[in-house]
Amino acid sequence: MASLLRPARLMLLDDHDLVLQGMLQLLRQEQDMEVVGHFIRSRELIDALSQPGMEVDIIIMDYTLSPGEIDGLNLIRGLRLRFPDIHLLIISASHTPATVALALRCGAKGFIGKDMCSSQLAVAVRRLVGGRGYLHPQMESNLQYNGVSIAQGQRNGLAKPTGVDMLVRTSELSFREREVLRCCLDGMSVTQIALKFERSVKTISTQKQAAFKKLGLRSDNELFKIRSQFEGD
Repeated sequence: MASLLRPARLMLLDDHDLVLQGMLQLLRQEQDMEVVGHFIRSRELIDALSQPGMEVDIIIMDYTLSPGEIDGLNLIRGLRLRFPDIHLLIISASHTPATVALALRCGAKGFIGKDMCSSQLAVAVRRLVGGRGYLHPQMESNLQYNGVSIAQGQRNGLAKPTGVDMLVRTSELSFREREVLRCCLDGMSVTQIALKFERSVKTISTQKQAAFKKLGLRSDNELFKIRSQFEGD
């Protein structure tokens, strides 16, 4: 997106009205930005975007919406496919390396944590307006430390078809790490996986922890949360 001669036109999506109003107040202070719509439901956002003549440059959207909503990765993919010229800036209270990387792989151009300094919101918007992506330096550092790539799954700015396979096929994982991770996703314990592949429990545990580190995961709960986001559960 080339630098604009008019204010950047923004739409906001967050299911918490207090957060939504806070973003509105912050962005209305910026002369180079104009909020043309703000919504608590994704359906309302999509309906507004579909109006004839509607011109939007950036959507600032929460990563985790209310139960029953289109959520996370599914919404990012859908918006990128239907409105490919609009840049997506994700905001979330949860920004583990895996969550950030998956959002960017699916087509988001930036990611900002809700616990970060409020001034970063305008900084992030201007970065996207200038045709660049945005990550807080601490997020970039966390991705690098955990060896998590954001390049997988993108082609011409759009995400390839996703699913659990995408999670376990990342280039950072070895063949055996992928085997172990897939078994974990099937609900198998480390001991059961060791019996299945006739390896020691210690070896399986080491391979599992290596896979977790490469994906930026810290626990089984995070693994299954990512799985549910992939499958739209």
